[in-house]
Amino acid sequence: MQRPEAWPRPHPGEGAAAAPTGGPAPPARAGEPAGLRLQEPSLYTIKAVFILDNDGHRLLAKYYDDTFPSMKEQMAFEKNVFNKTSRTDSEIAFLGGMTIVYKSSIDLFLYVVGSSYENELMLMSVLTCLFESLNHVLRKNVEKRWLLENMDGAFLVVDEIEPSQQEVASRVISASIFPVIPSPNPTHDDGGGAVTQFLWSLSHPQ
Repeated sequence: MQRPEAWPRPHPGEGAAAAPTGGPAPPARAGEPAGLRLQEPSLYTIKAVFILDNDGHRLLAKYYDDTFPSMKEQMAFEKNVFNKTSRTDSEIAFLGGMTIVYKSSIDLFLYVVGSSYENELMLMSVLTCLFESLNHVLRKNVEKRWLLENMDGAFLVVDEIEPSQQEVASRVISASIFPVIPSPNPTHDDGGGAVTQFLWSLSHPQ
């Protein structure tokens, strides 16, 4: 039986009438509350993924439903999220009926948004996949400068997001838009052989 803390649950301020976004839940196992089975992550359980800089400006965003149908509403939501999260050490926040998990990296903030009924552990697995996939694509330089110089790869990571970062990295490589990122050490000559070895290591983990 799953541990109780792994079950999706409503958060403070959410009424019983709120409905999960992931569709009908599978039948509950013996001893589990009805309708509260942990579902696999999917784009049906995620409302948005976005990346902001350390001033709260949008660098990349993708919304998966019509909760925020206009650009104006999206930008206002992102501003509110940034104001609530940018000066805290927590990794989770609740805002406007949303569960938000996030991670900072140098001068970036990465966010994954789900409904208040989504399980935090599930959303966190998507956030981890997002960060680790970008970490692979940007050669462990998950910061604003490298992100801006490699936005095609970053957008493809978001398009292909799923719980396995190795799977995402493999798809980014196979799409043939993976940029050759220069080494942050200007004295290091990263020849074609090193790049090939790096690409192979992403799609063929040990």
